[in-house]
Amino acid sequence: MQKVWNVKKYDEDKIKELMTKYNISDMLSKLILSRQIEDVDMFLNGTIDDLKDPYKMKDMEKFIKRVKYAIDNKEKICIYGDYDVDGITSITIMYKFLTSIGADVIYYLPDRLIEGYGLNLNALDNIKKQGAKLVITVDCGITAVEEVNYAKSIGLDMCITDHHECSDNLPDAVCIVNPKQKDDNTFSMLAGVGVAFKCIMALAKKYNLSDKSYLKYIDIVALGTISDIVPLVDENRIISKYGLEMMKNTKNIGLKALINIINFKSVDSSMVSFGIAPRINACGRMGNAGVAVKLLLEENEKNANELAIKLNGQNTKRQQVEKKIFEEAENIIQKNHLDLKSSIVLYNENWHNGVIGIVASRLVNIYYKPVILLTKENGIIRGSGRCPAEFSLYDNLTKCKDLLIQFGGHELAAGLSIEENKIEEFINRFEKVVSENIKGEIKQIIPVDEKIDYRNLNVELLKDINILKPYGQANKEPIFMYKGLKIQSIRTIKEDKHLKLTLRDGKYQIEALAFSKGDRRDELKLGDKIDVLCNVDINTYTTPKTIQLILQDFKKSVN
Repeated sequence: MQKVWNVKKYDEDKIKELMTKYNISDMLSKLILSRQIEDVDMFLNGTIDDLKDPYKMKDMEKFIKRVKYAIDNKEKICIYGDYDVDGITSITIMYKFLTSIGADVIYYLPDRLIEGYGLNLNALDNIKKQGAKLVITVDCGITAVEEVNYAKSIGLDMCITDHHECSDNLPDAVCIVNPKQKDDNTFSMLAGVGVAFKCIMALAKKYNLSDKSYLKYIDIVALGTISDIVPLVDENRIISKYGLEMMKNTKNIGLKALINIINFKSVDSSMVSFGIAPRINACGRMGNAGVAVKLLLEENEKNANELAIKLNGQNTKRQQVEKKIFEEAENIIQKNHLDLKSSIVLYNENWHNGVIGIVASRLVNIYYKPVILLTKENGIIRGSGRCPAEFSLYDNLTKCKDLLIQFGGHELAAGLSIEENKIEEFINRFEKVVSENIKGEIKQIIPVDEKIDYRNLNVELLKDINILKPYGQANKEPIFMYKGLKIQSIRTIKEDKHLKLTLRDGKYQIEALAFSKGDRRDELKLGDKIDVLCNVDINTYTTPKTIQLILQDFKKSVN
């Protein structure tokens, strides 16, 4: 696979227009244009006050009416969620808010390994036996047509809140609050927890409560939003920005215990994505997501610390299982030359269902093509897929839906189940569908925001970069191209996992790190001139602090 560095080109008139209108620099104007930000004012200056009216969401009035009826008539409400960070944080804020306004609430979290994703009939029976009259789904339910019909038949009302893609055939629920519905014109890219947040925001207005009654949960909303990799623009940007700020001094005892145990140098989107999210996800992946819900609902500091330690241990176990599956998958790919195909679909009945999605993501990063891993859980073949940004996994699976028991998800990630005797046919069909969507040689296009040299490495650039935070989907950390750097020193660190380089541009010396690229050490020699793709960062371990480059890719200079 060929990697192509694509340095973006900008319209000079648009650059000048942004510079003048918003009093920002040339560089920041380019970075905003690069991200194709539609509402620049919201992006630069958006505040909590810019969160949109939740009552404009389709069916919100119906949701409020049914929940209020349940509270007024002392009906038991069950919140039914998903076992990932988005689902767990959705349960947390909905449970906390509803109990705060006097509701009788329980929650249900399916076991990933036994029940799988979404609603199931046995769970609904269980919920009914516990005396619930109303079920509120969070981060799931939009495809549960059969399950909602069954719920109605046993006397359960269903309010669906979700953010996943909608099919033409929607469940016959009391209400469906999902901004991805065709006739919903609100911000469509909310995470599941963002939808749940808009619901409690609407309830607060109904009960004439202060903004604080729902804003006090925005750190948890930010946690779920960032973890679910939704575009960090518009309302998601506001939620994440204010939520991360609140997270620094969070009042949530469980979240605080988890932040303390991972001990990241700063509370930012990277800490959430690489520190908190894997640990919360780990318990669900290994079979018991309830631990994470208990942690975020915990009010006792000692208990919270014990639960955080338990999550950390589950994450270690998850890493070991992931490593084994990854190595086995790589062996199959290399042995059968599957890297030459347009897609990769692998089946091993012994793989852990909770971990195959992470391994699929790693394989996508290596082979840059759609990857689906299948395994058997309790006699059912379940799969988890990931794909590069240029594809839509959901659309491709739609063209294979007659072979699947069920599927659902997003453009870049999806889950599915299939009968074992249809796996081979599915592999061939999926390969055909993907191949038809690919034109020519597969190239990984790496978008580059701008070229830089030593003149750009200053405080002004750091200020511009900082304005873009928090980083996430649709607002990636800026990538720059720096050409003609001479290697002055090079070594591997952390058990040969990373590269540490000293580079020179004329009389200027620049420190650089290349994480997880220790295996590329032999490509470089002292005195070589290289071109690099990099992020620009501050090295906080030096006194005084210095600017350093974080290398994302590199190659020999051609001139």
